Amino acid sequence: MKTRVPSPDEGSREWQAQRDALRELHRDVLDEPVPPALLAAAGMVARSQARRASWARWGGMAAGLAVAFGAGWLASGQWNAPAAGAALARGPAAREFVHAAALAYAVYAPEKRHPVEVGAAEQQHLVQWLSKRLDRPLRVPDLSPQGYALVGGRLLPGSEGARAQFMFEGSGGERLTLYIGSLSPAPGAARGGETAFRFSDDGPVPSFYWVDRGFGYALTGPLSRDALLGLATAVHRQLEKTDG
Repeated sequence: MKTRVPSPDEGSREWQAQRDALRELHRDVLDEPVPPALLAAAGMVARSQARRASWARWGGMAAGLAVAFGAGWLASGQWNAPAAGAALARGPAAREFVHAAALAYAVYAPEKRHPVEVGAAEQQHLVQWLSKRLDRPLRVPDLSPQGYALVGGRLLPGSEGARAQFMFEGSGGERLTLYIGSLSPAPGAARGGETAFRFSDDGPVPSFYWVDRGFGYALTGPLSRDALLGLATAVHRQLEKTDG
């Protein structure tokens, strides 16, 4: 006896009939609304995917910021820099330093709930902790006469060891950061007491930075050159008195 093999058209009609029968059998389940628990789980997955996509975009922005700083560095201005100090400020270590300062600002300044590790209410502890980690007595400058209050600070890694970031906030919510860390001299430059000031407006956030007694300082914030210069001068004068 020969077994009859269904034609392709007959097979397709049989599968369609079975599918329709299953749908009719479970129509009540299919027509029910999606349970709230499943909707909540789906929302959590969507938010998680959105956060990962946001971090990926942020990584690209940070890389772009570093490239922008490197590409436009020769366009940056210079202010009151002795020859030896200027050579130090133009060296690779100084360029890396101010790049890191700008990136640290871009990462932490927008934070609403966690912009710092230790808040201003624990300023004494903050200064003692960062001084110990940087192996140098640190001092937080007082920028209240200029309209900026201390938010707090945090410890950051650097190419030559630990670095510190102090954050300040103005009455309008604008923020500044003072980035501090050890800085090696450029080849052929003496590591002495010279102080070099340089301004950089490459990228979205400008900085004034200087090198003093083997340490680098970068004041960064979304201000005009003149406004940032006034604040950098106030910071330097206070720190100079402390070091002196």
